[in-house]
This record gives sequence, C-alpha cells and structure tokens, in this order.
Amino acid sequence: MPERQVYDVVVIGAGPVGENVADRAVRGGLSAVIVESELVGGECSYWACIPSKALLRSGDARRAALRVDGARQAVTGGLDAAAVLARRDSFVGDWDDAGQVSWLESAGIDLVRGHGRLTGPREVTVTTPDGEVHLAARHAVALATGTRAHVPDTFGLRAAQPWTNREGVAARVVPESLAVIGGGAVACELAGAWADLGSAVTMLVRHDLLAGYEPFAAELVGKRLEERGVTLRRGVSARRVEREAGGAVVLECDDGSTLRVAEVLVATGREPRTDDLGLGAVGLGSERGWLDVDETLRVLGPDGEPVEWLYAVGDINHRNLLTHQGKYQARAAGDVIAARAQGGTVDDAPWGVHAATADHRAVTQVVFTDPQVASAGLTAAAADEAGYRTRVVEADLGAVSGASLHADGYVGRARMVVDEDRGVVLGATFVGQDVAELLFSAAVAVAGEVPLDRLWHAVPPFPTSSEVWLRLLEAYGRPVARG
Repeated sequence: MPERQVYDVVVIGAGPVGENVADRAVRGGLSAVIVESELVGGECSYWACIPSKALLRSGDARRAALRVDGARQAVTGGLDAAAVLARRDSFVGDWDDAGQVSWLESAGIDLVRGHGRLTGPREVTVTTPDGEVHLAARHAVALATGTRAHVPDTFGLRAAQPWTNREGVAARVVPESLAVIGGGAVACELAGAWADLGSAVTMLVRHDLLAGYEPFAAELVGKRLEERGVTLRRGVSARRVEREAGGAVVLECDDGSTLRVAEVLVATGREPRTDDLGLGAVGLGSERGWLDVDETLRVLGPDGEPVEWLYAVGDINHRNLLTHQGKYQARAAGDVIAARAQGGTVDDAPWGVHAATADHRAVTQVVFTDPQVASAGLTAAAADEAGYRTRVVEADLGAVSGASLHADGYVGRARMVVDEDRGVVLGATFVGQDVAELLFSAAVAVAGEVPLDRLWHAVPPFPTSSEVWLRLLEAYGRPVARG
C-alpha cells in the first residue's frame, strides 16, 4: 500500500465549485488538494457556460446593430461561422487547462489527476494512469463532481449517439440541420446559436419553453426564435430515433411526422455524477442519486443527520444547478470547513456567513436567449406555492427611455412579486435585450429584503433601462406618508 498523502481538505472535482471550496479553505489557513479526472475548470469552463456564451455573442452583436438605425445600414452580411468558432476556441483555450492549473498552483492548492472515490471515512483513493494515490483528510472531504447531461435510454436515443451540451458547444462544423429535443435554457440557447450560424434548427418541445420561469418569458423567447428561423414544434416528442449508416439522424415523432437531420441534440435535463464516488463505503447506501445537505453543505446520512466530515457542493446536491450558485455554496462550505477545523464560531443561521440561504430565497439566473431572461428570487407561482400573500406588478420595459434608446422597437417586460405582509420584493423577472445587467439590482433587493418604502429612494439614473424599477414601484403604488 503506497504511503498516504495527508491534507486538511480533499476536494473531488476541479470545476468552479471545487476550486472555490479549496481556495476558501486555503485562505482560512488549511491545506487542500483537489482531484480531477478531466479538465481543471470543469463543465462550465469547457462544455457549458463559457463556450455557449461565446457562440451566442456574435449573433447577439449582429442583431443589436440591426436594431439601431444608422448602424443597421453598415451590416451587409451574415456571421463568419469559422471566426465565431475560432473565437469560442480561444475562450476555452482549445480545451487545454494549463491556465487553470497555473491558478491552482498560485493559490497553494495541490492537484491529483485521476478518478477519486471514497474508500472510508476521510479517505479518498485516486486511480491515475500510473496507479493509485491514497489521500487522507484531517478535517473534510468535499464532493464537487457536478452533473452530466441526461440522455434517456429509450426509443433508440442513446444508440443514435446524439449531441449533448458538450457536443453542442464544441462542434467544429456547422450542421446543415439540427433537431433539438427539449425546451429548457440549454435547448433554447443552443437552438439559437446554431440557427445564427446557418443551421436549419427544429425544436421538439414536449410541453412548453422555459418551464419554471414567468410565462411571458416563453412567449417572448419563442416568438423571437421563430423570427430567427427556428421551427418550434410544441407538444411533439420523438418516439423513435435512428442514425443512418451515412450519419444522418431520422426521428419519428408521436404526431406521425418524420424528421431527417444532420444532428440531434438532447437537452432534457441533468443527472448527478455520484454513480462511482464510493458512497457505499461510507454508509451512504446508493451509489447513484442526488445528495441531500444541510445549510452548511454537509451531506445528510440515512438517519437525516449530517456526516460531520463530508460535504456535497454545487450541482450534485440539486439545490440549484447554476455555476454561480454553486460558487456561492463553495464559499460558504470552504469557510465553514476552516471554522470547524480551527474551533471557530459557526454562523449557520439564515443569512449567516456559513449558510447558503440564498439557494432558497434569492437565486439569480439568466437565460442568454434573444431576448434574455433574467430572474431573481421567486416567480409569482413559486411564491404562491410557498404560501406568501403576494401582489404582482408588471411594466413594459420597451416604454422605458433607456430601453427605447438601446434598440429601435425594443420589446421587453418586467414583473415584480411583492410579499404584501412584509412589504418586500420576493422576486423579479426581466425579459428583453441585455437585461442580464439589470439582475444584480434585483438580487440585492431580494436578498437584502429591502422594504418598498426604502426602495423608492434608490433612484435609477436617466436614461437607462434600470428606470424600469421606477415603473414597477409606480405600478405598485407610492408608500403612504408616515404620521
């Protein structure tokens, strides 16, 4: 048995979440090692957030120019697909993680490349090309292995070797035609990206677009996708998928139609990468599934009690499958690991420094479609389901001076959900061009539980799109003067 290497913290998974857990632990005075079987930087850096937004940006910029008279006359051609793909490659470093590895070194975090598995309490065995490496944690092991695309093993789909998000952002050739199965954020973003690059895109959407967002998001995004040439087939599913010998894919649909395309992309959800983590070796039973955690991100055992030394951070705990929320969890987890290791105070009350409270009440998310969809906190439906007494107010974003100056014929909408009993904002959603930049103001209002009568004193500058906040407050009604 090779000698064990001992650290204060062992992190499995070197995506943005795992990197942040290790970094915060090291900043707190602990030693840390991170284990990674693929590229340091993880899914977000190489197969999701970064390359997908790089693919989308060129088309967004072109359309932005076309929406401003004077600039539109200068746009005389379409996108240069080769240049777009080359720009994407630059953002992922041609799928080389040397830069990310250099950052780990500068942060004082060691790296072991290979597949890590739990082999006992605070014990991790890493299978590397050169054999096994045995790691021991004095204080904590953090699991940050994320998720993979879920490809249903039905109607021949897996056998047809479909694209997932990985192939969908990394392809080096624009397919002549593409079928997208799904209607969520990944499906909508990649359908738009490849349509911009010249592919004939058809979306098969079993229910509706962007379920879980405010309904007007689906309405505005769907209309714009169709204007961009995407064929939307709502209420239609594939019942058989087969890849022909020549490479084309044939989809037989449940409405009796047949679709023949160059490629098919499946975007029907994510599944946790927990199937080969050795969970059984530490008494957690099933080797597959999401991991439940407490507010400081410790894994809950079969008895519902936290495993004192084991943390699950990011996507695998299923709280929010969003990189930025995972990084938020990671900062809390890394800090509380250091606090517990050194006998410090643990602040795990709601909104405490070691509690991931925002996961429940102040989640921010952006869908980088055209128009963008940006939301913070609860939707109207989610607030009602949670039992709040609410009032919903809306505003026409296109009627705001800043938005109308931003683009000719600007179309957009904003909604604010108010807790009537406390007079605070529970959630806000914006749909429109470039609304992502409005979102942090909503996050502050929601997480800070800013009273509406105080929010009236946050004066948005003129002429900017942020004046939509004034329109929302006016729709709600000005506070009554204090007696």
